[in-house]
Amino acid sequence: MKKWTITSALLVLLLLSLFPDQGRKIHANAEESESEELVDPPKIEDKIGAVPNGLSTDSDVAKRESESMSKRSLRSNAEKFEFQAEVSRLMDIIINSLYSNKDIFLRELISNASDALDKIRFLALTDKEILGEGDNTKLEIQIKLDKENKVLSIRDRGIGMTKEDLIKNLGTIAKSGTSAFVEKMQTSGDLNLIGQFGVGFYSVYLVADYVEVISKHNDDKQYIWESKADGSFAISEDEINEPLGRGTEIRLHLREEAQEYLEEDKLKELVKKYSEFINFPIYMWASKEVDVEVPADENESEEEETTDSSSSEEEVEEEDSEKKPKTKTVKETTSEWELLNDMKAVWLRNPKEVTDEEYTKFYHSLAKEFGDEKPLAWSHFTAEGDVEFKAILFVPPKAPHDLYESYYNSNKANLKLYVRRVFISDEFDELLPKYLNFLKGLVDSDTLPLNVSREMLQQHNSLKTIKKKLIRKALDMIRKIAEEDPDEANDKDNKEAEKANDNDEKRGQYAKFWNEFGKSIKLGIVEDAANRNRLAKLLRVESTKSGGKLTSLDQYISRMKPGQKDIFYITGTSKEQLEKSPFLERLTKKNYEVIFFTDPVDEYLMQYLMDYEDKKFQNVSKEGLKLGKEPKDKELKESYKELTKWWKGALASENVDDVKISNRLDNSPCVVVTSKYGWSANMERIMQSQTLSDANKQAYMRGKRVLEINPRHPIIKELRERVVKEPEDENVKQAARLVYHTALMESGFTLADPKDFAANIYSTVKASLNISPDAAVEEEDDAEEEAEVDTKEATRKGDEDSSPEYDSDTESSTKDEL
Repeated sequence: MKKWTITSALLVLLLLSLFPDQGRKIHANAEESESEELVDPPKIEDKIGAVPNGLSTDSDVAKRESESMSKRSLRSNAEKFEFQAEVSRLMDIIINSLYSNKDIFLRELISNASDALDKIRFLALTDKEILGEGDNTKLEIQIKLDKENKVLSIRDRGIGMTKEDLIKNLGTIAKSGTSAFVEKMQTSGDLNLIGQFGVGFYSVYLVADYVEVISKHNDDKQYIWESKADGSFAISEDEINEPLGRGTEIRLHLREEAQEYLEEDKLKELVKKYSEFINFPIYMWASKEVDVEVPADENESEEEETTDSSSSEEEVEEEDSEKKPKTKTVKETTSEWELLNDMKAVWLRNPKEVTDEEYTKFYHSLAKEFGDEKPLAWSHFTAEGDVEFKAILFVPPKAPHDLYESYYNSNKANLKLYVRRVFISDEFDELLPKYLNFLKGLVDSDTLPLNVSREMLQQHNSLKTIKKKLIRKALDMIRKIAEEDPDEANDKDNKEAEKANDNDEKRGQYAKFWNEFGKSIKLGIVEDAANRNRLAKLLRVESTKSGGKLTSLDQYISRMKPGQKDIFYITGTSKEQLEKSPFLERLTKKNYEVIFFTDPVDEYLMQYLMDYEDKKFQNVSKEGLKLGKEPKDKELKESYKELTKWWKGALASENVDDVKISNRLDNSPCVVVTSKYGWSANMERIMQSQTLSDANKQAYMRGKRVLEINPRHPIIKELRERVVKEPEDENVKQAARLVYHTALMESGFTLADPKDFAANIYSTVKASLNISPDAAVEEEDDAEEEAEVDTKEATRKGDEDSSPEYDSDTESSTKDEL
């Protein structure tokens, strides 16, 4: 049997050697028939050849792929879709933008690729098979250039997108960020903010006029999304390109004016500038020149020998070289994957080894804020003990535009949570309280479990410990901004601070922080009872002695008068209005300092901040004001007893609880104060302006009104004498009501009956002008009105005469009616 097999093989070889040409023809014909019957083009195979992670293919597939990449019209067999209106508006803004910094498109695409890789890595924690095998397990980002076809490609091995995801994320369903970004663009025009609104993908149209997105999700086939940004996009099943295995590749067909992005050096510069701290390796298919030893041609060596005049020593060397093969060194261009971001994760490094510039770059990468401004402060620390974690917290230079919109309804968080260097979530609002949601940063814990659901993680005891430590570190970081600011130094330390701070970089930093995030500190005082005293130290206000600058409560206490037990404050709509308030007259005269609260949230704040450093807060617009030791003038009160009793009766319909002698007035005749635990006038105004306010339900919260009179004022003295003589005189009663209504307005209240108040004012004006109270308004002369009516009738009659359908009977009846 074995002999027969060997004999057959020899026979076949003999036949082939006899007919070599015919064998080649048969082979060629077979190839032609296969190419004619082939419907699907051959696929590119991975890792053919010696280049690591490289791609190689035959010439037919390369040509087919090249033709696909150079198309400028949507595929005819693709399913067409229309962009949603808001997305179209966004794209119009981008396409027609004259924005100079077009570089942002690359950072947005790399950022999106990083997010996709984060998602697949998170899913792989519970299902390792989801990563697949071979190259699919390499979580990386790849950038390739095709200078000939002017195409830039960015590929990731992330989670990929299904067909439904492509429709949802890239066109038809506008995310909430789309409208917010369009609105922001119309007001500020800063396209650099695009990444903060979740619509960074559309920045590709800054540089490309045609975009292909090829994506493969584990649960779906590979699809191509393509659009020319003309209001529509198309999706088709991918039967042309290489199988991605998993992930997404974006191909940008660059505009003529964007050819600079085909230069390797330019892209390397952008990656280093914007994406140096991305947590996944970023590779570029880069070319470089290397020196290679190649055999020298004999002709070249002979020419060299005839043309070159060599010395005797050189001839000896040539004789020696004859024994060895002759070679020469030439420059050869090769391509390979070059790693662009080899920076170690900043939070894993020793804080002493990280420079300010690196922190700033990391913040820009983390927060997607790529302006020139540095973060106001940062805190890089490691927590040890029962719970171990590393964290970096940043205070942004500016507050987000929507920081306080839907404050209690949004679950917005700016902290990224990592567990053992694995990204878990950036929607974890349990790490910091809402009032600190303006902080940005990340937390990497070695204690939290990896393979549990987000809901279970929220209940983990370690999370509560992490939150407690983060709050303390965050407040210490903010306090440090104030301590390093020369403008925050106490009056005694001003000279020392000026000497110690030759560098003015820190000057005014806390005032800048307060203007951006001061409301968050106030909300923290309301919400966080455990840290209320720490937060109160961060509080900054203006006062009657602050000279237009911000002052702290500690500075206020240092300036308090001897014997002063309370911290005085007043609330209102503006500082200018409060400075003229009658409530401050006696306090200012006696050199007491009063704090101005002009933010609506201040009314809520002072309901929770009852005291500070054993000092009680006292609203000077409420009853119970005590100005040190005051003489008790019983005789004065007794002399005005009849007036106060009469006035209270005269105002029985005005909801006035009492009329008293005032200790807070100097120049004004009277003022209206509220009860100690009721709403102030400013709080009433705020609550009445609420959209869904209910006047009936709010009635019980309104403080009882007390009219305080100035016994030294001539109006009050005259009223006392008039009341003693003629207590039933209507003119006296009217004057008393008018004075009360005037004081009510000056104290910040709204009048229940403005018409009645106006009538009293007009009556007083009449009396001052010696006009009789019974003087009536003259009747209007009707002659002019009748003449106008006659003119109109005459005009109408002329029109009817000129009408061809004029009816004489109609005219006569009209005359009779007139």
